[in-house]
Amino acid sequence: MGQKTHPYGLRLGIVTDWKSRWYSEKEYAAQVAEDHHIRKYLKGELKRGAISRIDIERIGGSKVQIDVHTGRPGVVIGRGGSEAERLRAGLEDLSGRRVKFNVIEVHNPEMDATLLARSVADQLEGRVSFRRALKRTVATALKAGAEGVRVQASGRLGGADMGRREWYLEGRVPLHTLRADIDFGQATAETTVGAIGIKVWVYKGDIMKKFGTSDKAAAEARMASGSPADRKRRKSVKSRVEAAAGDGKGKGKRIIEAGGGKRLIEAGGGKKVTAAEAKADLAEAREAATAQPEAPANDEQPKTDDSVATEEVTEEPVSTEAVSDKSPEDATEAKVEEKPVAEAAEEVTEDAAVADDSEDAPADSDDETSDGGDA
Repeated sequence: MGQKTHPYGLRLGIVTDWKSRWYSEKEYAAQVAEDHHIRKYLKGELKRGAISRIDIERIGGSKVQIDVHTGRPGVVIGRGGSEAERLRAGLEDLSGRRVKFNVIEVHNPEMDATLLARSVADQLEGRVSFRRALKRTVATALKAGAEGVRVQASGRLGGADMGRREWYLEGRVPLHTLRADIDFGQATAETTVGAIGIKVWVYKGDIMKKFGTSDKAAAEARMASGSPADRKRRKSVKSRVEAAAGDGKGKGKRIIEAGGGKRLIEAGGGKKVTAAEAKADLAEAREAATAQPEAPANDEQPKTDDSVATEEVTEEPVSTEAVSDKSPEDATEAKVEEKPVAEAAEEVTEDAAVADDSEDAPADSDDETSDGGDA
């Protein structure tokens, strides 16, 4: 069984405030139902109004204040305020009270989870590929300044016969951190193959100052509309460390299969390595792995038996006939002996090239390599 908690409700009274602000003992159930009908009415009338959230505050027993946070205030207000007046009249008939109707613009809709979910739903209804829609939403939120985004789609994705769930995550979304400012939104895409549910989590940073007793509503309203709130919000410790290490420029990304879909996770900060530098490092590593140990210089080379024999060979030219008459076993042994002394082998090769030009050069009978010279 899944044990999931709403990210907004878990933080009520800590970093978030209630969306309905009133108190009643006798009419509690009736007013809860009335709030539900008010929100349902507004969302039904403003399907294209980009509604982020609806706050309801009751003043006394005869007045209700309704604040609509939207990314398209012009659609909600209408020409000359006609649409707003029509909605206010409908709300008064629905609630039976005087209604104060306020329209508040969301200044940064790219970081609003509800608006992002509605955008994905609209794309799916327009027959856009769900993978493209989810990836585009993640990129949009990160570009707007979010520290982490998770987008999930559930249903008959791509017209499949069996429903499934796929999600994409980039950055961090610390759901267990109570001071984390995590915005959560959901929407439903009514497609031709059925309903597809969309959920979006947006991590905006840590809130270090709690609400006071008097400025809860005002600060929450400013935060919801995208304006600076009275609370101090800063980036997480990990984000600040990565920014200090790589100046915010070296954050790579790797794709990991997880949760039924591809998961994009940040791969740390630091300096970004270019393709040319990577190729150069690879070439150096290959040379170091295949390189032979270098022989000491001629003046520092130890005088072993093999080196003495080599010097005797290099003092006088060697005849080509003597080398050619050698048996294959002797030639193999000579090659094995020549491997440790690379510089001496190169000198033998140069002397052999000189010997080709002078075919009547004498051969040394005492040399180990002239076993067949007399023949």
